[in-house]
Amino acid sequence: MSQNIPPDDVRIEPPGGPDYHPGEPRNEEKPPRREKGEASPDWARDALLDMARHGLVEQRRARRWKVFFRFVSVALVVWSLTLITLLFTAGDRKAPGLSKPTAAVIDITGLIAAGETTEARRVIPQLEKAFEEDNVKGIVLRLNTPGGSPVQSSAIFNAIRELKEEYPDKPIYAVAEDMAASGGYFIAAATDEIYANPSSIVGSIGVRMDSFGFVDAMEKLGIERRLLTAGENKAIGDPFSPTDPEETMYLKGVLDEIHEQFIEAVKTGRGDRLADDEAIFSGLFYTGETAVENGLIDGLDSVRGVIRDRIGVEHQVDLTPRSNRLEQLLGATAQEFGSALTGVKSEPAQPMMLP
Repeated sequence: MSQNIPPDDVRIEPPGGPDYHPGEPRNEEKPPRREKGEASPDWARDALLDMARHGLVEQRRARRWKVFFRFVSVALVVWSLTLITLLFTAGDRKAPGLSKPTAAVIDITGLIAAGETTEARRVIPQLEKAFEEDNVKGIVLRLNTPGGSPVQSSAIFNAIRELKEEYPDKPIYAVAEDMAASGGYFIAAATDEIYANPSSIVGSIGVRMDSFGFVDAMEKLGIERRLLTAGENKAIGDPFSPTDPEETMYLKGVLDEIHEQFIEAVKTGRGDRLADDEAIFSGLFYTGETAVENGLIDGLDSVRGVIRDRIGVEHQVDLTPRSNRLEQLLGATAQEFGSALTGVKSEPAQPMMLP
């Protein structure tokens, strides 16, 4: 019985023709030759196959994008949770080893400056924790620093003095390893006693301000300096302008004032142990062996020796403030972004306690 197929329907014949059955040999007769301009009878099948093929491609593409966005979303959630966890737990980490009598060791290493692990806002909370903890029988500051900011050094010095008054029975010592110079010695002067290795570098009680002058180089290169200020002294110390005797005298006065504060702090901390020698305050630095003779330190010893012989315990716990990887990453990213945004990375001259 024949079937009536509506004229607007499209029927796709199997490859072997309407009477072909699987297993039978195909009719290998060549298709009739079409006249030029005559449409292929398989155009509908080819069109449907193309549509199906493009549909599969689009589905795969959509699936890939969906997987990508899911991955990004999960990564952002994990990153956010990690950030929140670190922010809430970074300041409340319980150091191991505080369950028995111990000595607290706090490292003052590298440049003493804002933004470093040696800055006052990081060091002072660790000092407070060490003084408040009952099982900490003594504190040792391990110094490996050339100095740095007078503000940060002074803040730590004052905090140690205040904590000593609040906890008079808890000793605090400073031990210079490679170097306890300038701002590092400023901090050490607040402790009860200072020790060092015979070859340690100690002292350098002075203040410096570093800058450069590029005036002649600019003239040779044909560079014109265009500087606008509001306030006649706003550009004082500008390295691209000629030196001015009055400005130099003013800056020297600022350094002398900070130097006097440094000297007063050392005298307050060391008292009569200092030798009657003004060269101590001239910015000279000494070996540990010489520093014993002029009263800058109390003796030659190591961190381990101070813990064992003077604090009288066998155990120690490290309470050094440390920045985690996330803080380093965020800080570096923000700094690089700011430099890229402005195109300038400048650090104005400022007083520093360095050798």
